[in-house]
Amino acid sequence: MTDIFQIAVLSGDGIGPDVVTEATRVLRRIAVDWTDVRLDLTQHPAGAAEYRASGNPLPAATFEACRNADAILLGAMGLPNVRWPDGREMVPQIDLRERLQLYCGLRPIYLFHPNDSPLKGYSAGDIDFLIVRESTEGLFSGRETASDLAADAVVDMMRITRAGSERLFRSTFEQAAARRKHVTLVDKANVLPSMAYFRSLFDSIAVRYPEIATDHCYVDAAALYLVQRPESFDVIVTENMFGDILSDLAAGLVGGMGMAPSADIGNDHAVFQPSHGSAPDIAGKGIANPVATILSAAMMLDWLNHEETRAGARRVVNAVRTVLQDGANRTPDVGGTMTTRQLGDTIIAAIDVTE
Repeated sequence: MTDIFQIAVLSGDGIGPDVVTEATRVLRRIAVDWTDVRLDLTQHPAGAAEYRASGNPLPAATFEACRNADAILLGAMGLPNVRWPDGREMVPQIDLRERLQLYCGLRPIYLFHPNDSPLKGYSAGDIDFLIVRESTEGLFSGRETASDLAADAVVDMMRITRAGSERLFRSTFEQAAARRKHVTLVDKANVLPSMAYFRSLFDSIAVRYPEIATDHCYVDAAALYLVQRPESFDVIVTENMFGDILSDLAAGLVGGMGMAPSADIGNDHAVFQPSHGSAPDIAGKGIANPVATILSAAMMLDWLNHEETRAGARRVVNAVRTVLQDGANRTPDVGGTMTTRQLGDTIIAAIDVTE
């Protein structure tokens, strides 16, 4: 019997459709070789453009399709000039994280070629770590609180819960067990009571995983060490806002946001998307970097956890690594001249010869 995985595809705004097109082309190519699995890729509207069209950036029908899907592939959401009346941008991707409880944000960082990094002396693979970002609470918890833009003060809330933190840390240690078995907690426990609480919960979970080494690092020091010695990190786990910021910094070490895939995973659902935004200034020009989205699609195949999809994920990653060994195989954001389609074609061609 053939297993059919229902994939909700939300191409979204800006360059989202450009890069999702290449990721779905890769998925369809890899699926050709499967005998027991099929992917059903179905497009659904969401994002700032959908808000303009219907008044809702995440229509009920789209959310229901996501809730019923086996996985969600997302491009990019939001446009700078489309905002709620209180000034915030449309962020349906965050709505999905919170409503589907996608608490475990995975942000893998990997250097494919020395020329991609602003740091000197690093070879391919020397920078290889994973940021695990809590994605449902933290400083983002107050994001929907109404604010008076004419007020004398506005207060945001940092929410850290025992249940939310413990499930995050358990997932983090499971990730570390499959890597180099080292976890660094990044917090601000020297100043914020919520972070001292966060650290105490981390320590209480860490004792259950004696085979995995741990340490603690304040977020300001972590920003410094990521630039000075990124090779010293294996798995970093942190709060929502800290993870948001450090993920962008880390992407800059390996070529930028176009090289940085991500996943937001819960107990029953998962969204896979590039770490970058919608970049409306280059939308439709055919020069957006599809690598992050293609690697996010590979993460999705691995998460689907079927023998053939896991093997497919490895083939996609190996193809990307093979292609990026040649420093000329780049879109303009990483100093190259290839179009989005050309880089997608090159990766697909590499799948045919890479195991």
